[in-house]
Amino acid sequence: MKKLTVLFGLSLIVFSTASFAQVSQDEIQLLRQQIELLTNRLDQLEAQNKQLVETIEQSNEKAVAQTDAVVEAKVDEAVAEQVGEKMAAVSWAERIRWSGDFRYRYENIDYENKDDRNRSRIRARTHIEADLMPTLKVGIGLATGGDDPVSSNQTIGGGGSSKDIKLDLAYFNWSGLKDTNITGGKFKNFLIRPGKKGLQWDDDWRPEGLGGIWDNGTFFAQALGTWLEGDSKNGTDFAWVGQAGVNLKVGESGKLKIGGGYAEFNIAGLRPVYGDPENFYGNSFVRNPVTGTLVYKYDYHIFEGFAEYSFQLGERSMLLFADYTYNADAGDNDTGYLFGATYGSARKQGDWELTYFYEKLEADAVVGLLTDSDFGDGGTNAKGSVFSGTYAFSSNWNFKATYFLNKILLDTPDPQNYNRLQLDLNFKF
Repeated sequence: MKKLTVLFGLSLIVFSTASFAQVSQDEIQLLRQQIELLTNRLDQLEAQNKQLVETIEQSNEKAVAQTDAVVEAKVDEAVAEQVGEKMAAVSWAERIRWSGDFRYRYENIDYENKDDRNRSRIRARTHIEADLMPTLKVGIGLATGGDDPVSSNQTIGGGGSSKDIKLDLAYFNWSGLKDTNITGGKFKNFLIRPGKKGLQWDDDWRPEGLGGIWDNGTFFAQALGTWLEGDSKNGTDFAWVGQAGVNLKVGESGKLKIGGGYAEFNIAGLRPVYGDPENFYGNSFVRNPVTGTLVYKYDYHIFEGFAEYSFQLGERSMLLFADYTYNADAGDNDTGYLFGATYGSARKQGDWELTYFYEKLEADAVVGLLTDSDFGDGGTNAKGSVFSGTYAFSSNWNFKATYFLNKILLDTPDPQNYNRLQLDLNFKF
């Protein structure tokens, strides 16, 4: 608009000059040149003004976009933080596992030349385990019962009095090497017990020390170092155990495990590390000529051989198992053996299983303190049969009946009959 106004004004001047004054042709030509220069200058100014307006508009849009981006980034950051917190909480929950079991038992004990004993007992255990790293776990467990290293049972009664709860587990487990687990503290006994029976170890025994397991599926080897007494003030007492073997496939469904082991307990001349100082759980003892106290007669350098063979028999599974031990340090009564079978598997609702095994455990074949606390009244120096049957009401609830038909005090002139009935309701969660 300004350009048109200027041109119009100049045209009037030219017209007026042409009409009312006499102007030379050169002056007119010069004036035209000036008008052309002025027109070009106006064009340049208009172009610069347009570019300036566009630049300002672009700057404003960029500033708005940057502001929006900052706001959006802050919102995204806040949302991400909230999501991260929730994911961390979920992740922590996923890294923790909690489990437990409860057992209610009625028990009858028929000990020759003694009155029958009837009692009701409970066992409750709970266990929590957390993943601190992909290769590191830590666990803690509690259980009913007293200080007995091979029993968590608690006899009920006493007018409804409160029952003891003890530390049952406290351990770490590291799996940073291929096919390998290292554990330490107070942990579940990982040593092989053929048919979940075995001659040397009670199922409730919790070793205290360090252990390692290597298993590639075919070959396996494991070792355990455990403190029977860990305070030098009381006289430290350390024992160690090793096992190794092989897992083989037999036919379409058969599996065979064969292995051997060695355990060393250098306890000759020592007093019992637990319980009554005169109770050696079937092991031989002598009197110390200096102190007059009763002490273990032998060390226990125990060689073991074991086997398990599982296969399908009809519609159910069948397991055959055997175990053999020999204490190289004892002069006699140094052998133990066990063999048996389990038919079926009570894992799901309606399933059932039957088990039978025969065992003979001479007085100094193994360390009596750590053996099955039920067979032959606990400890060694016993033999006999065990029958059991289990029916599953569901995958985490079953009923089990067990009958021990044993003979004890084998190395005495008058062995005694020892029969024991257990009726159990077992629950897992």
